[in-house]
Amino acid sequence: MDIRTAAHHPTVGAHRALGWRVRPESPTAAVLVLHGGQEYGEHAPGRVNLPGLRMRGFARSVERGTAGAGVAVGVVRYRCRGWNGDRADAAQDALAALSDLAEELGPVPTVLIGHSMGGRAALRAGGHPCVTGVVALAPWCPRDEPTGHLAGHRVLMLHGDRDRVTSPADTDLFAARARAAGAQVAGYRVTGSGHTLLRRAADWHRTTAALTLGLLGLAELPADIAAALAADDPDASGGLALPLG
Repeated sequence: MDIRTAAHHPTVGAHRALGWRVRPESPTAAVLVLHGGQEYGEHAPGRVNLPGLRMRGFARSVERGTAGAGVAVGVVRYRCRGWNGDRADAAQDALAALSDLAEELGPVPTVLIGHSMGGRAALRAGGHPCVTGVVALAPWCPRDEPTGHLAGHRVLMLHGDRDRVTSPADTDLFAARARAAGAQVAGYRVTGSGHTLLRRAADWHRTTAALTLGLLGLAELPADIAAALAADDPDASGGLALPLG
């Protein structure tokens, strides 16, 4: 039986970074979803949180794809809207959620799905021992973002070619740097789509769910992604065209 809990607005001094959408009694794997935010902002996300709402379609697609497979699906709850410089608040919340997850479920294989700032947080937390893979959607990848901790991990990156908020070129550069550091990296360029993931939303949702199942070993990864992950060529890490659904 799944235990489903409604998200609530965290209170100061009682913040819990991990919130469950679906939690089987004996989970064998987990997925955590991380929404976007902003560069700076110390106030907490409000009850009406558009970046969080945007990720519900991704969570539902994963839940449908993993139904009956014993996969817990949760969200990372941020203390602040912003990354906030060296504090890297979203990344700290992601690591706190992973620690809570490991304490509750044990060291189950876990996939992180993050958009924009949440993509950066997922990539920053991707070296956690529980993490078997990261799916970064239009991630915010500054050119000095660390990559060494991702060695031995699988990283899948999707970016719209019309994104004017985060840079597809920076995502490609991050992918090449992470591959050089020892990560397995592949990705899609989503033609005709921008930062909000609304154009071609069904393709974003479908592909993210399929990649997540593949990273958890519940399905085969798409052949083009599997080939890119296995390739020795450092330029093979990104730029695949996402097929129309």
